[in-house]
Amino acid sequence: MALFSHFSLSLFSLSLLSLSLTIAIPVHKHHHPHIASHNYRDALSKSILFFEGQRSGKLPSSQRLRWRRDSGLSDGSAMHVDLVGGYYDAGDNVKFGFPMAFTTTMLSWSVIEFGGLMKGELGNAREAIRWGTDYLLKATAHPNTIYVQVGDANKDHACWERPEDMDTPRTVYKIDSNSPGSDVAAETAAALAAASLVFRRSDPSYSKLLLNRAIRVFGFADKYRGSYSNGLKPYVCPFYCSYSGYQDELLWGAAWLHKATKNPAYLNYIQVNGQTLGADETDNTFGWDNKHVGARILISKAFLVQNVKSLHDYKGHADNFICSLIPGASFSQAQYTPGGLLFKMSDSNMQYVTSTSFLLLTYAKYLTSASKVVTCAGATITPKRLRIIAKRQVDYLLGDNPMRMSYMVGYGGRYPQRIHHRGSSLPSIATHPAKIQCSSGFTAMKSESPNPNILVGAVVGGPDAHDRFPDERSDYEQSEPATYINAPLVGSLTYLAHSFGQL
Repeated sequence: MALFSHFSLSLFSLSLLSLSLTIAIPVHKHHHPHIASHNYRDALSKSILFFEGQRSGKLPSSQRLRWRRDSGLSDGSAMHVDLVGGYYDAGDNVKFGFPMAFTTTMLSWSVIEFGGLMKGELGNAREAIRWGTDYLLKATAHPNTIYVQVGDANKDHACWERPEDMDTPRTVYKIDSNSPGSDVAAETAAALAAASLVFRRSDPSYSKLLLNRAIRVFGFADKYRGSYSNGLKPYVCPFYCSYSGYQDELLWGAAWLHKATKNPAYLNYIQVNGQTLGADETDNTFGWDNKHVGARILISKAFLVQNVKSLHDYKGHADNFICSLIPGASFSQAQYTPGGLLFKMSDSNMQYVTSTSFLLLTYAKYLTSASKVVTCAGATITPKRLRIIAKRQVDYLLGDNPMRMSYMVGYGGRYPQRIHHRGSSLPSIATHPAKIQCSSGFTAMKSESPNPNILVGAVVGGPDAHDRFPDERSDYEQSEPATYINAPLVGSLTYLAHSFGQL
């Protein structure tokens, strides 16, 4: 039976491959690096607009996605703290601090690297960052304490209700010196430090507040070491369990503080602790849990652009990551779908596509500044090659794929209609003012109808390893959007829109 199923699967893969090849012939003409096959400017606007649909708290008068209303207005009151605001990370109504901090870091990094090219979208990008940092400042208001989650995820997931209606427990979870969480604390420090660079010119006093808080929070992360999943396991696992440990976040946090403060103490920290914090690990996955690759790319800039000789090894570590990605090369370790999409895992794969594309474009920028290339097993990989690989991934996401579908809601002629997202799938307050109870919302969840509210700009988990996408609301692995899928995409779309004269 196993042999038969394997054989039939192989036949299926072959037929899919031939299908994708026949479809790919007309599509591939778009992949000429000098031809823009997409309206990257439009996609950029939408990728930032999405964050307004994820807002928790009291919405401002400038709110553009009007089907959303105020929600979570008493968040934190159970612990007598103000935790109103921030973002719902994905399609549910819990506020998870770990992915929220990573989202804020990546939005900030997008602006740091490419904000100068953003033109009219820069203000919107800053607003998206500030919505995150305002919340992170509240969550870190008390020394040696960080409020890392609002909402009981298990009870929240037992309901399908609008954030505006939610009546599930808004339990508050925290880390402190007795129950540490270096991973979430150091990521929060990274977010505050990165954002301080974003606001340095436009709002110097806010920038200073963010940086001072980042320094304090990183000190806490480093002094009280431990993973937040240990003390909070029943509440944060399996949702945002820290699988990669906290060492990567300490290195990442130190890298951001070094960038933001220029204090040699952080450079020294990286030099002394780099090896023990896993700087030379060979993993090549970058996302909300594992920051090693991002830290390598960020730190390598200090060597490439600022010529900090002691960080020479980080270029080697960053190069190893780049070599692992080159499609079709003998030294590549990455898996791609028949249609050409980087494929890491079935659950929310698109987050790895967007984060990797951003790293490719950012590293290409650093290499270009230093007139350097990457050498992989004797082969020379130029910055231009990295940009072509990144563009190919973004173009796939926007519609150059066997399904001929954009995986960004509201972009292109065909996009996911039934995303796994409570607010989007239930009628809005405007059309249905009466409360929708916890379990009655499941009727909408199970319905075949398209979502009534378009969550513009939301990028979903994406297709499977064979480029298939069923567009089913219950399929959270493929149909759920998340803030950390969009955050790095903002930087990539800015670069592409600028390169093709759209900004």
